[in-house]
Amino acid sequence: MSPSAELLEPLRRGEARALGRAISWMENGHPGARELMSALWPHLGRAAVVGITGSPGAGKSTLTDQLARALRAEGQKVGILAVDPTSPFSGGAILGDRIRMGRCAADPGIFIRSMATRGALGGLARATQDAIDLLDAAGYDTILVETVGVGQDEVDVVSCVQTCCVVLVPGMGDEIQAIKAGIMEVADLFVINKADRDGADQVEQGIEAMKSLSCVRPWDPPVLRTVAQQGQGIPELIARIREHGLWLRAHGGLERKARERARLRFESLLAEAASRRAKARVGAPWVEAGIQAIADRVRDPYSVVAELLDKL
Repeated sequence: MSPSAELLEPLRRGEARALGRAISWMENGHPGARELMSALWPHLGRAAVVGITGSPGAGKSTLTDQLARALRAEGQKVGILAVDPTSPFSGGAILGDRIRMGRCAADPGIFIRSMATRGALGGLARATQDAIDLLDAAGYDTILVETVGVGQDEVDVVSCVQTCCVVLVPGMGDEIQAIKAGIMEVADLFVINKADRDGADQVEQGIEAMKSLSCVRPWDPPVLRTVAQQGQGIPELIARIREHGLWLRAHGGLERKARERARLRFESLLAEAASRRAKARVGAPWVEAGIQAIADRVRDPYSVVAELLDKL
């Protein structure tokens, strides 16, 4: 029996050890990873996938923790993927979110995995996409994906989740940051966290003003208020997430989201595979010489890449 076949059944039974091992396979490019994903693929598509994104310091981890605990109280199995900044030394995740979610970590019905961005555009590593599918296959009802933060190039999260919650906080200029980051198009729900602080009204007014200036969307993103540290507003947030899920089902949104995610998966895997094959064809010495020529200003990067492609 192949290693992937041995891992398949315990993974589908939801065994945490098998799930953790499978995610590591995907992260590290294990030879059995592709066979495992191929076997799981027909069984996917059952989990609700929710993105939690927003500015650093907005309380995303605490909000994610509270959401997970509330869903567990309903009897759900919850998976949490905390996409941390990549360590500049080890290339791994810093694991800060797992530390902040200590209360959840002890619950056997909650699986927490910190994922390194590994420099991936959009703040989501390719392995994070795989991890969503593995949690789905392992029988988790809801998967919460918390990202490192919103920026110009960090809106790919919308293609990975069904409902995207953008978290803002009073006193940090979030209404201005929202315009800069272009997250009006990303948000399915706006969450003003730490809403007991002064300035919550101004943040909500800013969001509503921006909504009135943006293009009309079929789904009008509601603005909610939470105080995650105290658990305030969590039931209302869960209700709105479910309302959005029902709206997606009624308007063909799930199929559209699935196609967007499939396109992102295809293009990222194609780019990764093409890069690996191209480098293997010319060899590491040629690649390093090209990088050095670019660094020395002897050649520009476009001509080096064009020469590499001509060799294929």
